[in-house]
Amino acid sequence: MMMLRFIILRLLAGPDLAATLYTLPSHAAAQDMTLTASDGVNIYGQLSRVSTPRAPFILAFHMAGSNHAEYVPIVGKLNAAGFTVLAIDQRSGGNGFGSRNKTVDGLGRSSSYDEALKDLEAAHAWAIAEAKGAPVLVWGSSYSAALVFVLAAKNPGTVSGVLAFSPGEYLGDNNRVHAAASAVKVPVFVTQSPGSGEVKAARSIVAVIKSDDKTHFVGAVSGVHGSSSLRADANPKGALEYWSAVLDFLKKFSLK
Repeated sequence: MMMLRFIILRLLAGPDLAATLYTLPSHAAAQDMTLTASDGVNIYGQLSRVSTPRAPFILAFHMAGSNHAEYVPIVGKLNAAGFTVLAIDQRSGGNGFGSRNKTVDGLGRSSSYDEALKDLEAAHAWAIAEAKGAPVLVWGSSYSAALVFVLAAKNPGTVSGVLAFSPGEYLGDNNRVHAAASAVKVPVFVTQSPGSGEVKAARSIVAVIKSDDKTHFVGAVSGVHGSSSLRADANPKGALEYWSAVLDFLKKFSLK
């Protein structure tokens, strides 16, 4: 029987947990990287690698109008949990979060959401070679939360887990995300802001996922669109609650 762990209206965090999450050490200095997509486009990224042998990888993809900086205050906690993180600038993005999208700058324009799949694929190919058999997880925010399902469905043997923050049918085909999600059988974590529209969209996608290990988290305190629900500057009242749920999901992959 398929098991659905549906976490809704939770308030788990007490003062001790708050201290634990917000005093974790910062990540090591990020290493600038440039990958090449299948069509020759150069994809800029930043790698924050942990020293643990065979550490799992997280590929972090941003929302519309954004870039890798969406994850700057997030990466350190993921490193502290034992994960190497690569955050890229997709070709569909902009200069949000106080940083420039160098991939868009190099291309001279921001592309469509669908075109950005090539960038996710380049990051995935790089991580598979680097991970040497360690788990590779894909993490999306808003439109990239839709694309990670497409990526995972196309690579069933080399994507170990999916995290999708505010997914929806953002791509050209109105059923593309649902069709991809229905082919995903690895562990999946889905969340969104508590607004009824986002919850409805996420719940619809979660319903078709075939995985026996899927988590749909709806916060009780507050939340915002995309991965920013984990940022204390964007979600000061609810970030801790989202971190509790994310770290609980990631435990199954961590070597710690």
